Amino acid sequence: MSNDKTRYRDVARNRRAFHDYFIEERVEAGLVLTGTEVKSLREGRATINEAHAGEMGGEVWLFNAYIPEFHGGNRFNHETRRPRKLLLRRREMASMLGSIQRKGMTIVPLSLYFNKRGFAKCQLGLARGKKQHDKRASEKDRDWKREKERLMRHSVRD
Repeated sequence: MSNDKTRYRDVARNRRAFHDYFIEERVEAGLVLTGTEVKSLREGRATINEAHAGEMGGEVWLFNAYIPEFHGGNRFNHETRRPRKLLLRRREMASMLGSIQRKGMTIVPLSLYFNKRGFAKCQLGLARGKKQHDKRASEKDRDWKREKERLMRHSVRD
């Protein structure tokens, strides 16, 4: 379980998104899924590392998210990488699509999870891409924080 009260159980996390992008804003979106997709997600088998969200037909869709076929499914099993519709409020959708078109930002899925009511949700991040020097700087900051914690632990023990 996560610290966040709305999250219940993580299915997939996109840790690479925090390395490749500056996350400006976060939004929770519902997913339109088939029955076998939900069963496969409940088994915790999904990958969103290469996934992204974008506009198609005036709505926001999740592309390239991998949800493997359900092992107990029959001939009605789902396609593994099909586009999946994201359910957002109209105002949130307009804001995100406007940011993409005006500012050149990207919508990146950060995690897939089930909320307390059992609905599959996707946390989306409105992101701006990092340059190579930004990635090095954030890695340096992360290393320094880790070293600082280590030093603080050792100074307390002495």
